[in-house]
Amino acid sequence: MRFRKRASPTPIPASEITPYETYLSRRELLAGGTGIALGAALGFGARHAAAEAPAPLAYVRNAALSVSEPPNSYQDITTYNNFYEFGTDKSDPAARAQSLRTRPWSVSVGGEAEVTGTFPLEDILKGHALEERVYRFRCVEAWSMVIPWVGFPLGDLLKRFKPTSRAKYVAFKTLYDPKQMPGQSVRILDWPYVEGLRMDEAMHPLTLLAVGLYGKTLPNQNGAPLRLVVPWKYGFKSIKSIVRIRLVSHQPPTTWNETAPDEYGFYSNVNPNVDHPRWSQARERRLGELWKRKTLLFNGYESEVAGLYKGMDLRVYR
Repeated sequence: MRFRKRASPTPIPASEITPYETYLSRRELLAGGTGIALGAALGFGARHAAAEAPAPLAYVRNAALSVSEPPNSYQDITTYNNFYEFGTDKSDPAARAQSLRTRPWSVSVGGEAEVTGTFPLEDILKGHALEERVYRFRCVEAWSMVIPWVGFPLGDLLKRFKPTSRAKYVAFKTLYDPKQMPGQSVRILDWPYVEGLRMDEAMHPLTLLAVGLYGKTLPNQNGAPLRLVVPWKYGFKSIKSIVRIRLVSHQPPTTWNETAPDEYGFYSNVNPNVDHPRWSQARERRLGELWKRKTLLFNGYESEVAGLYKGMDLRVYR
């Protein structure tokens, strides 16, 4: 299926962007111990209305793995995004995602691992200290943001399941429920949404399982209650609302690669030297800025991740 190129987003005036100093003050307050404990904040054991406001989280900031660029505003991050399960317009997720029920929630884990089964979300999160990491986020459509995610390393979770020597890849699946996700009633994509990483990508310290952003629990439109964040890849690799994780021996299918293999590769690393067939990837527009900026190889994380692809032709393995 082919999609038309969308017009460039209307720049958001600087006056509407949350000042970074204000955000820092809020973050320091939460990190100092006044944030609600994780279990309570995520509402375990309680019934929550879908539209309830995101609750503050307790976390510590990982400065070593954070960029120094100021984040986009909470408004930017929560009202301009892709989540085709709720519609194809950038404003659709914020308008329609309140139909998603994120409690109770469970994640199925299977495949090449010693520990498998279906686990309540609170068991998935148990024992993981939350970190805030400010990451660049680059969409294949040539717009970008800087987002303060809250989560924990995916690799730490995978280790708990004791992958076998046959586990070479990790496959993920999003919830499929057209009653909650009305966009799934339209065959825009082959639902449910699926994604995958090579095992060394999944175990990399930058790869994050996010449960929040801006110091609060994830809003539905941003992939609540659990999503992947892989900052050196295009945004569609960071699958939302995860319900299944499988460790597999062969490269798994991924939604956009299956939909348009001539446009979207399995790896989908940010590479300004390889154009999308319908537009250039050499430059990007950061939301809130008037002018485009140069796109960085691996989204600026070259020093951290280039070694994963040593000897690979990144024009072929795109």
